[in-house]
Amino acid sequence: MTELNRKSIEEFKRSDKTPVIAVLENIRSAYNVGSVFRTADAFLLESIYITGYTAKPPHKEIRKTALGAEDTVDWHFFSNALEAIDELKSNGYKVYAVEQVTNSLSLEKINFNEGEKIAVIFGNEVTGVEQETILRCDGCIEIPQLGMKHSLNIATAAGVVLWEIIRGRMKQLL
Repeated sequence: MTELNRKSIEEFKRSDKTPVIAVLENIRSAYNVGSVFRTADAFLLESIYITGYTAKPPHKEIRKTALGAEDTVDWHFFSNALEAIDELKSNGYKVYAVEQVTNSLSLEKINFNEGEKIAVIFGNEVTGVEQETILRCDGCIEIPQLGMKHSLNIATAAGVVLWEIIRGRMKQLL
């Protein structure tokens, strides 16, 4: 681990975090939740907000895919996404749903400012982000797709969107 320049849990917790929060709304699969924890750890996200019936740590399926990231990444539970959005907006975050809707912003065309506080909401694997949640967001982000399915697993979508947000901030983080 030292050759890989990996942080210890204590070093990770003391590290300056990226002002980006992943919000998980009614995610059915705890394995997907664990995968988002791994991504959040990889990109030093500030936090994960878990909402609705999404599984939360401690949970064996989260632990299986998170591989310990559930112990390093800060997380908070809200009974619904609207409560999470209220807190995020009161703390100066711009909130985006990741959803294919009319007037969504194509991910590759968005320019996020380096210091901008951003929260992205990832919805249920089948039904997506709830309409009431979408209406409370500052906008929707869509991942451009070229194949027939036009959908991605939530863990994959989270990796793509969070990387694109973090990518422009890498110089200040390294």
